Amino acid sequence: MDFKIKEITTDEEFEDCARVIRNSFITVAEEFNLTRQSAPTNPAFIDSEALVKMKENGVKMYGGYYEGELIAFVAIEKANDDIYYLEKLCVIPTHRHHGYGEQLIKLVFDTVRSIGGKKVCIGIINDNAILKKWYMKNDFSETMRKTFNHLPFEVCFMEKLI
Repeated sequence: MDFKIKEITTDEEFEDCARVIRNSFITVAEEFNLTRQSAPTNPAFIDSEALVKMKENGVKMYGGYYEGELIAFVAIEKANDDIYYLEKLCVIPTHRHHGYGEQLIKLVFDTVRSIGGKKVCIGIINDNAILKKWYMKNDFSETMRKTFNHLPFEVCFMEKLI
């Protein structure tokens, strides 16, 4: 298996990353009938400028490459010294179910642990039972559910103590 993970550091990489994020999240957007109008912040509608802003805000981004092609993405955002957010974890549909997502999660856990973080948190669509089960298999626990006025779904918050 020729899967390698590297930090995304150059602006030139952002367009490829945005494309991978969109192509990965569009399957969920379609399943839950999300549109740019109903859920404009959903990663299915992200552009490279949003990734540039994330980088400017100190978010670390990583690409997963299979045989040299970008097929996966994850970002780590610092909330405070103890808590970090796992953001936009995705694998394009044609490369799912090969363990690449688990490798990205392991990278996040190892990275957060190495910088002294104590907890990794995520938010997902609560009704996405398959994804929730996958995160639980990867040692996340549900902590809370919340409805937001600007989102057409309930959010499930999950965390993993490091």
